[in-house]
Formats: sequence, C-alpha cells, structure tokens
Amino acid sequence: MSTRVRDLMRSGLSQLRAEPTEKRVRALIAGHEVVDSTRAVLVWEPRRVVPSYAVPIDDLRAELVPAQLQRSPEQPILHPGIRFAAHSTGGEAYDLRLDGATRDQAAFRPSDPDLESYVVLDFQAFDEWREEDEQLLGHPRDPFHRIDIRHSSRPVRIELGGRLLAESARPALVFETSLPTRFYLPREDVVAELRPSAKRTLCAYKGEASYWSAGEAEDIAWTYARPLGEAVALTGLVAFFDERVDLTLDGEPRERPRTLLSRALLAEAGVQP
Repeated sequence: MSTRVRDLMRSGLSQLRAEPTEKRVRALIAGHEVVDSTRAVLVWEPRRVVPSYAVPIDDLRAELVPAQLQRSPEQPILHPGIRFAAHSTGGEAYDLRLDGATRDQAAFRPSDPDLESYVVLDFQAFDEWREEDEQLLGHPRDPFHRIDIRHSSRPVRIELGGRLLAESARPALVFETSLPTRFYLPREDVVAELRPSAKRTLCAYKGEASYWSAGEAEDIAWTYARPLGEAVALTGLVAFFDERVDLTLDGEPRERPRTLLSRALLAEAGVQP
C-alpha cells in the first residue's frame, strides 16, 4: 500500500532533524561578520516547522556565555512565531557576546553526538544573513520546501458571512509544500472595501507581506508589493485567509483548511477560524 509523502514527512516532526548544505553561510551583527562557514547544517528541533542554521563553533566569531535553558510550549507544532530560545530537545543554551554587546539566548548546542561540534543560531539575533551573496529573509530556506505559482481561469468566489468579498476568473494559485492552496486575486476583482493594516510578516520564499482588513475582519487578507524573485508573479495580488472565509472554486464550496499550522497561528492571534 502506498504511503502519502506528506504523511511521511510529518512522521519525523517529533525528531531532531539535520541536513548539511554546501552553501556558504554568513551572518552579521552591527556590520561585523560573526559567522562565515561552508560547513553549515540546517537543524529542525522536534516540532519545529522551519529550520535554523548550525555552524561549527570554530566558524563563530563571538563568545558563548552559558544561559538558562528554556523549554518550548507543549503544542503539536512550533511555528516561526515561537521564539528560538524555547527549545524542544535537550542541550545547552548560550548568550552571544561580541565587543561587549550581548544577544540573549541566541545560541544552542543540542545534546546530539552528530552535532556536538556545532552551535545552532537564532536567525533573529543577527542583523543580516546571507547564503552565498544573497540575503535571506525571515528564516533559513528549507531545501525540501517549494512553491509553485500557476495562473488559472478557474472561477473563484470569496464570501464572509454571506457578504461577497471578491470574485475572479483569473486567479493565481499558489501550491506550497505542506500548506493549503492559496488563491491570489487581482486587486480590481476585490469588491470589499479593504483598509490597510499595520501588520507585516516575512516569508523566506515570497518576501514581506502587508495586510488588509475588511469590515470587522482584521488582517483577513495580504499582499506582496515587492515579492522575492521566485514569487514576482504575485506582485500586488490579494490573498484571503481561507481559514476565515468561505471560498467557492468552480462553483463548488471548499472546506476551510484545518492544518496544524493554521490552527496554531489563528489561536495565537485570538481568531476563530
């Protein structure tokens, strides 16, 4: 009997996972190059859905100062909003000290024999990260994660509480690993009055998203005004949280997505899907 690949990938979520990379990885603080390594490893702590970079201690140009180990919350997945300092595996936590300045809880050494000479680093503790000469946003990119953007003529209708928000026969469909299909629509096909939100998020693969609210529904849609190169086809298009709206595709209602990640994000935002 065949095994669904997605289920196979999820089966390892509770484990400490690692994947070497041949990319040159660099990280800077206040203009100083603190990390420069061609021996980096991507590390996923148990239940983490995005990786962190680990480098050999010899490739780190900062002092490691022992810190108190903090445990992660007991929830099915740890999305990017769960701070790095909350660890889901055994090990030793460290502050990073550089020229008298300290980045708290910015490093971690897992209790794992394959990673004993490595230190895992908090992406957010550094001012800039680069793979080769390309700057990274949000978090390290997962080599097993991909995004396919396909333009379509399938009719899409989006409603909320019986009120029409948008309707289009020219959506761009985004198929992204382990995430629900997203429907991006031209701004002129949105009939709801959208007002800009102060919320911003970073996607390592698509860039910075700005958010829209409609009526009493806060932050219900988003746009990439200047997406990263691979996602340039999404420029200016509007996507709605399928978890919070009623979407009809090809005349057939779609069920609202119920993924572990979407549930965790909505719960954290205090939003009922």
